[in-house]
Amino acid sequence: MSTGFHIVVCGSLVPDPLQTLAPAQGPAGPALKNELMLPAILDPFAAHSLYEAAALAKKTPGSKIWLVSLGNKAKLQQLMMTVAQKVAFELVPLDGPASGFTDSFEVAAALAAAIEKIPGLDRSRLLLFGGCSSASRDAGVTMQMVGERLGILDQFLAVDELKVQEDGALHILERIEGGQYQASACAGPPAVLAWATGNLPEPPNNPQIGMQNMRAIMPALQKAQAAPVAAGALFASVALPAQQRQTRVVKNASVEEIAQELAAWIKG
Repeated sequence: MSTGFHIVVCGSLVPDPLQTLAPAQGPAGPALKNELMLPAILDPFAAHSLYEAAALAKKTPGSKIWLVSLGNKAKLQQLMMTVAQKVAFELVPLDGPASGFTDSFEVAAALAAAIEKIPGLDRSRLLLFGGCSSASRDAGVTMQMVGERLGILDQFLAVDELKVQEDGALHILERIEGGQYQASACAGPPAVLAWATGNLPEPPNNPQIGMQNMRAIMPALQKAQAAPVAAGALFASVALPAQQRQTRVVKNASVEEIAQELAAWIKG
């Protein structure tokens, strides 16, 4: 395909999964305790879609990648220090909340509005990438709603593989139940692809790509538009699940007795 693709990747930051997360009530609704102090990473599902976009752009001359990211501007700047070294892209930041309590409908509206304002974006060459879900909020509907707002009807969810045929058609494998794949054919862009894990490893750090990206990322962050996103629900209280441990030391118990006692404890 000589003209290449215009690939827009939707992805934001999530707290590092190795951190202990404690919910709390904030002034604007539910939030995470000390959320701005928590180390952040690029959402793993969004990261897969970004790496797949980079691989596709490398195979298709003339392609370009945009990363549209909704999150706290200061946290996005920290995140870009590492992400920018992986893949060449142009950042479209939105300064707003990225917690797991945000409403998917509101997030999709903000992302779609930002994508519509990207200068030079060719809708006829558009491939909209993103995660099929999120590590912070497992709604699984955001990419579909972004696609609908942009008028893209060809949508593929839980994608693990994308191949571009010689005639420009797209061959797509989507995960379905039972560990099987659904093979789909699409005549070409525009299309929405919500990625699962894909099959590509994380690209190595490239300081040269990082420096090139940061020259444009820093001015983009300074001009980031505010995107206040409402919480999806109201909570009377938020708390961590209570831990309960009951231990008894019993000798010479049979397997059947242990199984019956466990079943009775679970039912109780």
